[in-house]
Amino acid sequence: MSLKSRLAVILGRTTYKILHDIFHRGSSLPGKLAYQFDPQVLKELSRDYQVIIVTGTNGKTLTTSLTTKVLQQKYDHILTNPTGSNMVQGITSAFLAQKKVPKKATRLAVLEVDEANVETICQAMTPSAFVLTNIFRDQMDRYGEIYTTLNKILAGVKLAPQAKLMVNGDAAIFDLQDLPNPKVYYGFQSDDQDADLRANFNVDGVLCPNCQNIIHYHMITYANLGDYFCPHCGFKRPNLDYQVTSINKLTPSTSQFTIDQNDLTINIGGTYNIYNALAAYTVGRELSLNTAQIMRAFAQNEQVFGRQEVIDLDGKQLTIILVKNPVGLNEVLATLKHDSKNYALGFALNANYADGIDTSWIWDGDFEHLPFQKIDRVITGGERWQDINFRFKVAEMPPDKLSHQADLDDFLAELQQQSSPKIYVLATYTAMLQLRKKLTDKGYIKQKTLA
Repeated sequence: MSLKSRLAVILGRTTYKILHDIFHRGSSLPGKLAYQFDPQVLKELSRDYQVIIVTGTNGKTLTTSLTTKVLQQKYDHILTNPTGSNMVQGITSAFLAQKKVPKKATRLAVLEVDEANVETICQAMTPSAFVLTNIFRDQMDRYGEIYTTLNKILAGVKLAPQAKLMVNGDAAIFDLQDLPNPKVYYGFQSDDQDADLRANFNVDGVLCPNCQNIIHYHMITYANLGDYFCPHCGFKRPNLDYQVTSINKLTPSTSQFTIDQNDLTINIGGTYNIYNALAAYTVGRELSLNTAQIMRAFAQNEQVFGRQEVIDLDGKQLTIILVKNPVGLNEVLATLKHDSKNYALGFALNANYADGIDTSWIWDGDFEHLPFQKIDRVITGGERWQDINFRFKVAEMPPDKLSHQADLDDFLAELQQQSSPKIYVLATYTAMLQLRKKLTDKGYIKQKTLA
């Protein structure tokens, strides 16, 4: 390691120790300072690691968490970025925070990487594998259209032609046949090869990559994912190496399903989260773990930061769910339908850089399909509460059930006043962080280090 890199590491680790020990923080600033001092520092820090990059629009954080838990069943030294600080500064901080590892030990890094940062990360390290989850319209101000996002990811993948690609085979946009990388595909089994379906009219990514005609499906899981084929040119889904063969039971807090004849459960709801579990299963099997080890990992009930995180709010069950784009929002709304009991619903909408400054995506959400008869009250909040409040009004939420609180303290106070034993709060990224901080300050969330 060069002298400059050594000084950068000292700077970063000193900053991390101060933030960690005194302020219980440190997810990005130490890495930012070290990387600015020496852009080569990440290359030096990651030199002895086998790096697995997890990227895509939705599911990165949970897939990274589940994958880490799976691999911990066999490997002792796994580095990751658990809070979703997924740009170069956050990933550098994750390496700076890593404790000393024995020289001969196997070192793995499972890293969630922002789609627009894949190329930068791949310039700084050499990944051994990529996990590609999906690509949906998301934060148009940052990523542009979905094919722009794809190209940002591929710019990084092309820097690592030796890396194994573990790909969501149900996403037609991942037509990666021209790449030399070894490929493994995961997806959902289709039982009816005679079915001929189309995606919803407002779904992106449904054009055949070969001939630009509308893609057809034998089976659709959600949005543009499923067993696709093109009747015009013969383009079709690749053969799957790992597949969900059935969904056995769904609730807002659990998912029971079968992968390759093995029954599995995760403590989080939604079909979209089964894809994340399937991706983690794929990584585990490719790294020689057996099904029993993966089942043990999935059985762990540790919650993921801001993703269906359940909090005891004065005896009421408060569940915080991150939402950030139309596809993810609709899957969350669909998941809420599985709750058989009444509940209160909060929605905190911000439009900062990390959220995406354009809030028009909420109009593609299927609010009209919510079971309003089971929702005791809707409370809207956040910096753009007017937008989401109006969206509920247009969806014909009963006016006597709808209220708003512009101030987040008042928003939280009204949540506390609800008589419903169960409360779901949907929140964009910065609104989720702000709400979690207030809950932490009030003692409802045990303070954890963001490292």
